[in-house]
Amino acid sequence: MEKPSRILMTADTVGGVWSYAVELIRALPEVQFALATMGSIITETQRDEVSCLPNVSLFPSSYALEWMDHPWEEVDRAGDWLLEIAREFKPEMVHLNGYAHAALPWKVPVLVVAHSCVLSWWSAVKKCEAPPLFDEYRRRVKAGLHSADLVIAPTRAMLDTLGENYGFYGAGRVVSNGRDAAEFRPAMKSQNIFAAGRIWDEAKNFATLAAVAPRTPWPIEIAGDSADPNGRSVELKNVRSLGKLSPAELRSRLASSAIYVLPARYEPFGLSALEAGLCECALVLGDIASLREIWGYAAIFIDPCDHGALAAALNRLTNDEALRVKYSKRARARGEHFSATRTADAYRAVYHDCFGSSVVACAVPERTRQSRFGVGPLRTTDATARL
Repeated sequence: MEKPSRILMTADTVGGVWSYAVELIRALPEVQFALATMGSIITETQRDEVSCLPNVSLFPSSYALEWMDHPWEEVDRAGDWLLEIAREFKPEMVHLNGYAHAALPWKVPVLVVAHSCVLSWWSAVKKCEAPPLFDEYRRRVKAGLHSADLVIAPTRAMLDTLGENYGFYGAGRVVSNGRDAAEFRPAMKSQNIFAAGRIWDEAKNFATLAAVAPRTPWPIEIAGDSADPNGRSVELKNVRSLGKLSPAELRSRLASSAIYVLPARYEPFGLSALEAGLCECALVLGDIASLREIWGYAAIFIDPCDHGALAAALNRLTNDEALRVKYSKRARARGEHFSATRTADAYRAVYHDCFGSSVVACAVPERTRQSRFGVGPLRTTDATARL
């Protein structure tokens, strides 16, 4: 057998990893998945999303995630729970959307997907190294990365941070996230500026939107949780907070919004921006390496710390319909490159290599490690990585 037909996958329920996991499972009907969820109790909406998928068995929990406050006792308990699921489900591969559990004594190949991490978040948002409080996190993530048979990241920018922060230069690839473009279509556009994401996450930089809102002629609306999983809450002035929307409600808002803004200081991929682009929103994004890598000419980029530049970019779009239309069409065209089908095909290749073949080496001879596949340097050869 060259590729696995039974995969144990982990996912958290509090961020974009959930959408990523459901989309990937839907796009790989030939694989039977055990989906083990952590972070918070699964919602009825999330349960409904997977209930219609015939190729997934759901194993929900509320175990703490690695980046939460004082998580390690629960992370360890979650590890025991995952091994029990593996004994019951008998997977041929483990696909982890986290790090620490890769160091468990799995008896099958282990794939780790690096969606984000605390150290790269801290560097981008706080502009300094993470404090000693995160030494255990650093140790656990490093152990997980070096235990994995293959590591995936959604952008080259994210993959590079793993070497900088954890000394990981092993078998790695870039596989871009994707969405089904048929699910995201534009509607009659309203005169509003829209943003979506975890309001409490400093990386999203939504406080900047509150600061510039009085200087824009159109209202700014933000959808997302204001309270973080640790109970802390953030309230923003001058903007309209819509709370957390269902997937259908979010699609409707994106479809009718003329401008989507994400002045992020840290965003390893940004599914919300992709969904907005597919809905033909003109995009105004933080000028960071990962978003530049994905969107190129198809968005207007601003310094996340420059309130004047953000206000000017938004006002240019609100005052110039032709410019809005130009960027909305560019966003849709670019977004269509990041399709669920293309992502699924890339993961089929990843599963094949991780499960039944050697990871093919490429020319980075000074950065190698001994893995289960032998010596294999960093690799970024998937088609989605070259867009």
